[in-house]
Amino acid sequence: MSLYHALTVVDVRHETADACTFTFGVPTQLADSYAYQAGQFLTLKVPHPEGELLRCYSMCSAPTQTVNDQVQLSITVKRVVDGRASNYLCDNITPGCRLEVMRPSGVFVVNDWQQDLLLFAGGSGITPVFSILKTALAQGSGQIRLIYANRDERSIIFLHELNQLRQQYPERLEIVHLLDSLQGVPRIGLLQSLCYDMQSARAFICGPGPYMDAAETALHNAGFNADTIHVERFVSLDSATAKRDESRPQTPDASGEHTTVTIDLYGTTHVIDCASGETVLNAAREQGIELPYSCEVGMCASCMCEVTDGDVELRHNDVLTERDLNNGITLTCQAVPKSKTLQLKYT
Repeated sequence: MSLYHALTVVDVRHETADACTFTFGVPTQLADSYAYQAGQFLTLKVPHPEGELLRCYSMCSAPTQTVNDQVQLSITVKRVVDGRASNYLCDNITPGCRLEVMRPSGVFVVNDWQQDLLLFAGGSGITPVFSILKTALAQGSGQIRLIYANRDERSIIFLHELNQLRQQYPERLEIVHLLDSLQGVPRIGLLQSLCYDMQSARAFICGPGPYMDAAETALHNAGFNADTIHVERFVSLDSATAKRDESRPQTPDASGEHTTVTIDLYGTTHVIDCASGETVLNAAREQGIELPYSCEVGMCASCMCEVTDGDVELRHNDVLTERDLNNGITLTCQAVPKSKTLQLKYT
């Protein structure tokens, strides 16, 4: 069973000069496989002339949105300077094109829609935040404050839709736009001042690294508990690829020891041998088993699954929280077995 399916692009919308939204049609028989939670992402095989590229893109649509009784499935892609995948998609993909798409993944999700939400987005980091925002307004009852940073007004993605939502939910939704062209790059003090009266909220942050770092520090300074702060870090695959070569174990150690790993992959069971020091993903791939993955450096959660028995050690992790780890969640691209037997389950 392939983890990818060829989905047809049914709509392409230009959001700004450098960002496009692509909407996929999902056949009825695949509807369950592509059901998703707000804040999750899709992994695409981008058919680039230099060779197939795996890339993750957050969904901007919300599971509460339907078109012709089908749940909408849309991603927004922003061009990156010298970015091979993002520029290829924006330049070449039109309605009717088909792309290989893996089922949704990700842990940047809301568990309680009735809570207040404090949302920080920077640039294209609005994409998963926008999905969360729309779902919270449709399903929840709490107060929501969105703090959205951009270079200037022309670079604001979803500006029209955000204005519509603010008019539709004036009692619940507050939007604060921060523009580098007017206020300069957002500083910790400014972001902290925008956390007023929201200390009981759950916070979600997505955007450029310096902005997320500043927002996270601002939340800590404002008295937020670390367990209430969720951060989604985008992966730069160019830099990640270089890092992968340094961090990913490609060969097992010489001890000769191995672990028997039983993998429940969406209802299909595989049993593989994983040598000491070898990651589960690498062992599975060498034995012809296709597992979900994208970045291979522990930064995107495409390979996330649950440890139902046994122990693993993560060589690198930039995406799972302490709570995720305590709940048995792991990343097979970085997970090295530490027990004689190991059982994993993808859900």
